[in-house]
Amino acid sequence: MKMTKNEYSRYVERKAPKSPLALNMLKAFVSGGLICCIGEAILNGFSTILPKDGAGAATSVTLVFLGALLTGLKVYDNMAKFAGAGTLVPITGFANSVAAPALEFKSEGFVMGMSAKMFIIAGPVIVFGIIASVVYGVIYCLVK
Repeated sequence: MKMTKNEYSRYVERKAPKSPLALNMLKAFVSGGLICCIGEAILNGFSTILPKDGAGAATSVTLVFLGALLTGLKVYDNMAKFAGAGTLVPITGFANSVAAPALEFKSEGFVMGMSAKMFIIAGPVIVFGIIASVVYGVIYCLVK
């Protein structure tokens, strides 16, 4: 069966299930907000025993640890199936993007599997984040 690109696009559009966009956005908003509320509760707890800067750093480390732990226990994947993008936005999503490929490729060995593939998803985010921060810093220095 030969189809043009336009015919194929119309065919795919008819066959593809419709996405419940409003429901997906609501789930992402509530789930991401819940993760952030948990982070805020952790921050408040650390603020009672640490100075402000230390509490922020400890909260970030704790959330990254929890994200990686829940990824390893396959809980984060189930949360992501329900919440969608709501699990990607908080810092726990970054931990998931590092831990998930490491777990997926661990059968290929420590060096060529887990270590080499660990940053396959998070690597570009880190690189472009660093580049953006350098560009922003240079612009800030020139303006100020």
